[in-house]
Amino acid sequence: MDFKEEYKERKRSLFFGLPLSFTTYTLTEKKINIKKGLLKTVEDDTLMYKVQDVTLVRGLIERIFGLGTVICYSSDVTDSKLMLVHIRNSSEVKEFILQTAEMERRKVRTVHTMGLDASEYSDYVETEDLQ
Repeated sequence: MDFKEEYKERKRSLFFGLPLSFTTYTLTEKKINIKKGLLKTVEDDTLMYKVQDVTLVRGLIERIFGLGTVICYSSDVTDSKLMLVHIRNSSEVKEFILQTAEMERRKVRTVHTMGLDASEYSDYVETEDLQ
């Protein structure tokens, strides 16, 4: 599977894995785009460097039809839990997101800071040092 430029996939139904939905997923090296709807469309983007963790979920029916659901946990304000529901090649998509997110974090020089609380370290800083 080649993700060089972008990878597009549609949400599929569990009935034979057919793309009967109006939801499309587009993955690039920079972002994940989810577009939903027919008459009224809603489009949501998350930058790759904001993705913190990725989970792959496959139920029995999904495994039978070669599908899976990829869940991306991110620090995005609008949607911290992106779900790429019932997609083909879900294992490869998960690995692509994990690797690309790590590369993008290194490019923009961000570190994973979830769970760090500055107030824990306030005991180590003396007020004289700040003046």
